[in-house]
Amino acid sequence: MDAVKFEDCQHNREVGFISSDPNFSVRPDGMVYAEQEVANLSEPVQFMVTARGLHDPHIWETTVKLALAGHPHPLPLTKVGFEEMLSRVWESQPRVIKFSRKHQRSSSANGLRRQKRDWVIPPINVPENSRGPFPHMLVRIRSDQDKDVGIRYSITGAGADQPPSGIYNIDPISGNMFVTQPLDREERASFHLRAHAVDMNGNQVENPIDLYIYVIDMNDNRPEFLNQVYNGSVAEGSKPGSSVMQVTASDSDDSTTANGMVRYRILSQTPHSPIPNMFTINSETGDIVTVAAGLDREKVSEYTIIVQATDMEGNLNFGLSNTATALISITDINDNPPELTVRTFSGEVPENKVNVVVTNLTVVDRDQPHSPNWNAVYRIVSGDPSGHFTIRTNPITNEGMLTVIKPVDFEMNRAFMLTVVVSNQAHLASGIQSSLQSTAGVTISVQDVNEPPVFPVNPKMIRFEEGVPAGTTLTVFAAQDPDHFIHQIVRYSKLSDPANWLKINRTNGQITTMALLDRESMYVKNNIYEATFLAFDNGSPQASGTGTLQIYLIDVNDNAPVLIPREAQVCERARPNSRINITASDADADPNVGPFVFDLPSFPATVRRNWTISRLSDGMQNPAAG
Repeated sequence: MDAVKFEDCQHNREVGFISSDPNFSVRPDGMVYAEQEVANLSEPVQFMVTARGLHDPHIWETTVKLALAGHPHPLPLTKVGFEEMLSRVWESQPRVIKFSRKHQRSSSANGLRRQKRDWVIPPINVPENSRGPFPHMLVRIRSDQDKDVGIRYSITGAGADQPPSGIYNIDPISGNMFVTQPLDREERASFHLRAHAVDMNGNQVENPIDLYIYVIDMNDNRPEFLNQVYNGSVAEGSKPGSSVMQVTASDSDDSTTANGMVRYRILSQTPHSPIPNMFTINSETGDIVTVAAGLDREKVSEYTIIVQATDMEGNLNFGLSNTATALISITDINDNPPELTVRTFSGEVPENKVNVVVTNLTVVDRDQPHSPNWNAVYRIVSGDPSGHFTIRTNPITNEGMLTVIKPVDFEMNRAFMLTVVVSNQAHLASGIQSSLQSTAGVTISVQDVNEPPVFPVNPKMIRFEEGVPAGTTLTVFAAQDPDHFIHQIVRYSKLSDPANWLKINRTNGQITTMALLDRESMYVKNNIYEATFLAFDNGSPQASGTGTLQIYLIDVNDNAPVLIPREAQVCERARPNSRINITASDADADPNVGPFVFDLPSFPATVRRNWTISRLSDGMQNPAAG
């Protein structure tokens, strides 16, 4: 058969090799040979090889898989074959391990090979989960001096006298070493013990020898998924080969053997639309990818995948399996343009109203609701040059609320013909075209309402001299009815006239005076008198408008000056040339006030004999006693 060569990475030629299978041996040059005819073997063989340098305390171990010629790859062992192999390993342990003697030069009967000055002790291989019976003898430890003196044997180390203690023990007299219970490789894969030989007085008669015990793995653990349910997602319309998610399972068995080598496969896909195998899984990594085109969220929004993990490199006959669920959400892309439900919408709006919803534009979009791919955006593209309307989107229904934001006038526009377009907040996906149904017309009828009469000039100002007599016609303060298409009668009434100076003709709006207009009245402010009038039509319901008339009163000299003070006192025995300062005021305005002319009355005559008057300033005189 072909040989398998082992090389020491440190290029150390003094390496000893031990095979766990007696049917195969490893010679000092690292070559593996069959010890018997293997032509009749029907199954691949797996065993362990241990290597140890003569001057290096470390031990290396590897697994060798051998198959008959004609089988390009070693096949996984069957359960029966593996148990047989373990049985061979169990039964092929060296029966006797002797303490090394420096004077020994030839190979002993137990199969140990001397490497210069030390013996290479082969490892002891014990399969896990053995059913016993226990205790089960592994090897016999003996000293060549047991013929001359009484020897007592003992073992030390973790598993013997140290925790976990009691797994191994030794008969102190015969040197037979036992394992006392089933082993679990997943709890502990190896043990390092030391064997001791002393005489009856406790004196050491041999140097301790190292015993290495390896627990051979059996496939006693199923793969375990990290999660029972995995959640992943992929966009609709994704191309084959698009990554979706990864599932991961671990196996507590030896990962260097088939026992711990996990492989994945998909057991089922629900639903089977558009085909039953939309996804595939990498058998070694657990990566799930798309394998076919046709993912459409609007048809299938979520897939349920049952994934199986099997050890023994996926061998379904001998491997152990477990399952997990992968939930794959199909994420939305904007592959469905919004479509208006009808080609033409209609509505009506009363004139002069704002913030009134004229009509609701209904739309259908198959993309994910309440997402940018679904949210509608409406635009008026024609028919509203003055900007009377806008379209707001209802965030719940996605409808377009066509709303009046600027008053419309029935007498100016009886109807509007709008063209509206709907799109999404998000751009359409690549390759997707807008639908013809994304555009529609909207017919809006304007409702005529009874509008109040309007005074063309409001407020209206006129100018008149004060003092005009009662019954004087001042002006005609007439209003116009905006409802040109309805013949209505306008009537007038007085609303506010603080001095009650005016009246209005009920039919034609003519304003006449009922009393003298006095600029100096308390009701006149800054020469202006203000009155308000009401114009109302006979429509149903009746509508009325208010107009303000402002009369600018031109001053006339209708007020005499008034002396200030009106009275003054002078002492009876006043000194000659005693003085009193007087002035005057006038309620009129320029030029009907000052400068004032002061004079003494001619009667009685004593006034002019006793008093004189002289000017101090334009508005003040100084009468003096004579």
